[in-house]
Order: sequence, then structure tokens, then C-alpha cells
Amino acid sequence: MLHALITGGSRGIGAAVVRAFSEAGYAVHFFYLQAAQAAAQVAAETGAEAICCDVADTAAVARAVAALPPVEVLVNNAGLSHVGLISQITPEEWDRLFAVNVKGIYNTVRAVLPAMLQQQRGAIINVSSMWGQVGASCEAAYSATKGAVLSLTQALARELGPSGIRVNAVSPGMIDTEMNAHLSEEDRAVLAADTPLERIGRPEEVAQAILYLTRAEFVTGQNLPVNGGYL
Repeated sequence: MLHALITGGSRGIGAAVVRAFSEAGYAVHFFYLQAAQAAAQVAAETGAEAICCDVADTAAVARAVAALPPVEVLVNNAGLSHVGLISQITPEEWDRLFAVNVKGIYNTVRAVLPAMLQQQRGAIINVSSMWGQVGASCEAAYSATKGAVLSLTQALARELGPSGIRVNAVSPGMIDTEMNAHLSEEDRAVLAADTPLERIGRPEEVAQAILYLTRAEFVTGQNLPVNGGYL
């Protein structure tokens, strides 16, 4: 049985990924930080094991991973967003977004890599965003972190490919999650209308794309947009 570690697995896309991998027969552990009740519910539903861990904390990630069986599949989903003008985001908020969205991937990859290198196989899927591809007004920090995720994905694919480790990304569009709960119904309607499929996406649809990349043995260094044709 393959072992998958999913970060940010208590809600939204992450919870959908935990469910999808559990249903597909993986042994699953997932990280969460604040949503303890939601994490417990996901764990009870799926049989996955929830671990409270801040991905931005290098030492905490190393300790958590050291206590786990070797990780064959890593899904880096944990992330923060920020909506506001560039003049309004504080240096502390900017740093925290990069600490979670980018350094968090560095921390988890570094932690799982020794086992993957020993086995000469593994799959890493990083969750970016369509705003990492084109940028979003009033989401400069978030867009910048997600653009960094795409570049990091391509660099790691080249670096780790000779060791049998594949690294890919998914870039969700407008998905029905708590992260987008701040949008008004009017904003959601406009975004849906601008999407060729004329609707908002579901977390489960992103999870299926991630599961595909886990199984696609000759795919690496790629970004799979899951945006209903928005871009």
C-alpha cells in the first residue's frame, strides 16, 4: 500500500484530496494547523491520520515526517490567501504567505526526500493557482507565491527526475472552498460567466486531477490547470 502525505488536509481541496486518496487505497496522513474539529471529522470519515503541523516550521515538519512511514506521494496543498491592495498588506502578512505557500513546500520536500531517494521513486504534486499563471489584481502576494510554486515545480522536476521522482503542479481556478467565501454572489456569478464551462469548480475535481498526476508515470515538470477553461 502506497503512503501519501497531504498538507492542509482538513478543509476544501485538501480534504477532497484526503478522501480521494483514501478511497483509492492509499495509506494517508495529512497535516492541519487550526481546524482541529474539521480535521478530526475528515480523519473519522476516511481512516486517514491527522497531524497538527505548521508547514512553515522547518523543525516541526522534520519531526512529523520522521515519525511516519516512508512517503511515496506528497501533495503540497497547505496555503494562505490575502485580498487587498499591495499598499495595504503588511510586511508580516507578506512574509507569512511566503512562509506557508513557498517555504512550506521546501520544508516538506526536504523532509520526505531521503526516503524517496533511497527508493528511487516518488511523486510530488504542488497546488498552485491560476493566479500564479497570470496574476490577480488585489492579490499580489498570493499570486507571487503561487507563481513561485510553479517555478519551483519545474526546477524540482529537472533536479529529481534522474532519481525517479516526478514533480508536477495543479493550478485550480475558481473553486467552491472557504478560501473563496469572501466573494459576493455577484462576483461568483461573473467568474462563472467568464468560465467556458459556466460554473464554479468543485474541490473533488481538483482532487481527481492530483490523483491523475500521481499515477501518470511519464509526466513530470507539468502544470495541470483545473479552471474550467477560464485561462
